[in-house]
Amino acid sequence: MRKPALRALLVSRTMASLDHVDLELLAALSEDPRTTVVALAERLRLSRNTVQARMARLDKTGVFRSFERSISTTALGFPLEAFIAIGVRQVELPRITGELAGVPEVVQVHGMSGQTDLLALVACRDARHLFDVDARILGIEGVERTETSLVMSEAVPYRVSGLMELARREP
Repeated sequence: MRKPALRALLVSRTMASLDHVDLELLAALSEDPRTTVVALAERLRLSRNTVQARMARLDKTGVFRSFERSISTTALGFPLEAFIAIGVRQVELPRITGELAGVPEVVQVHGMSGQTDLLALVACRDARHLFDVDARILGIEGVERTETSLVMSEAVPYRVSGLMELARREP
């Protein structure tokens, strides 16, 4: 089984086993991602060891997506963001995905169903840079086509607080 598929399986199994304490812990972390274990323990009225053990279990089972800080691409000098829809020869998908991971301007890639096989979020300095990045992606063996859409704004940022609230309400 591929790692992403295994991770998805672990997460789906974990979601069924999240109890109200896990959900409260996740809600507290969502509100203040930089909070300490001691502060979480005090807030949730749990021991520090309990919080640490739960955090370790949640991490091991794939509940946490990343501990990497979300950094503005604009602050790094790459203010132009775009989504590039990529069509590929299916048999070469794993290798192509690996090559995309090696392109520094590629911030994120999702596998898709439908007409688009992969959807890449890229960050570039300007339109010329974006053109060059698209050409590099098209130059990957097995990539058949791309379609680029500029990001005009982030209308709704990534969030899970609403889902956590739903999970906390359901038995």
